[in-house]
Amino acid sequence: MKDKRELIAHLVYWLFLGAIICLAIFFSGKKLSAHELIVSVGYFSIINISIFYINYTLFIPQLLKKYWLYILSIIALIAVMTVAKTILAVLNRDVLLQHTDVKTGTVVDEELGPYVLWSVFISGFFIISSCLIKFTLDWFSNIRIHRSLETEKKDMELQFLKSQLNPHFLFNSLNNIYSLAYQKSDKTADAILKLSEIMRYMIYESNDSWVSLSKEIEYVQSYIELQKLRFKDGAAVEMTLNGEIDNQQILPLLLIAFVENAFKHGVANDHSDPIRINIIANQKILHFSITNKKSNANKDQMGGIGLNNVERRLQLLYPERYKLNIVNSATHYTSELMLDI
Repeated sequence: MKDKRELIAHLVYWLFLGAIICLAIFFSGKKLSAHELIVSVGYFSIINISIFYINYTLFIPQLLKKYWLYILSIIALIAVMTVAKTILAVLNRDVLLQHTDVKTGTVVDEELGPYVLWSVFISGFFIISSCLIKFTLDWFSNIRIHRSLETEKKDMELQFLKSQLNPHFLFNSLNNIYSLAYQKSDKTADAILKLSEIMRYMIYESNDSWVSLSKEIEYVQSYIELQKLRFKDGAAVEMTLNGEIDNQQILPLLLIAFVENAFKHGVANDHSDPIRINIIANQKILHFSITNKKSNANKDQMGGIGLNNVERRLQLLYPERYKLNIVNSATHYTSELMLDI
């Protein structure tokens, strides 16, 4: 047996048939001797079990793809086993081919033809039942294998996407710190310290499949504080939080791509038109939106992977559970995410 499921299926099948045979003997009212039980139940059980497992373990795995050879093998198996049953019946005629007439009390011989047909029918039953059990178990096994492969594929793709995201963020942050260092800014040390805190979250806590929403928001806030160090008067960011933000679970590093995109391609130091981040959450829904004023001067000539990356992760882990709306107007860029958490 391949696994416990297969063993259990076979045990249930044989116990069910055994129960039917016992009930049939009980309700027949006949008191069978030990010899009669051995002949009518024991011998035929061995033959029928042999039919079942010859087809199950040999014919189906080895011959099923060779269609005509499989059919011929089944016919030959039924024929051989029917001959064996017939010989057994003839040798034990008193048990299998005779019955006592209730009215006259005389012993009556039964015809051999109906017995042969019944033997063919029973053999066919065990052939069909073995096929059904085999095909059903293989079908469920293939489903499990398929799901396992899909899960492994998804996990590999998610790890690849995360491996893209971390270097992408680090590259941009180091560019910002380089600019501060080049300007000999006093904020350089604070920027390095803030980056180390962010990297600690990315390396250790974001390795889990899910993180708490509160930690993810703390991470976004730390990123904003890091970005503020780039500007003399600080970055212009308005962030509002509403609702219940506590134990909800979310995909790690999900929100940062939107925030990073706003700083990269937007105007972050215009206090009359700041970057606006709005987060509304309850135990079931997260509504995240971010709007920034556009700036052609900040356009990344190499192109970014952030938003494409995060949308692919949403497709993998939140299928049919998210809505992402991007509005790219002449002056502003807005990203709005609705997420079932």
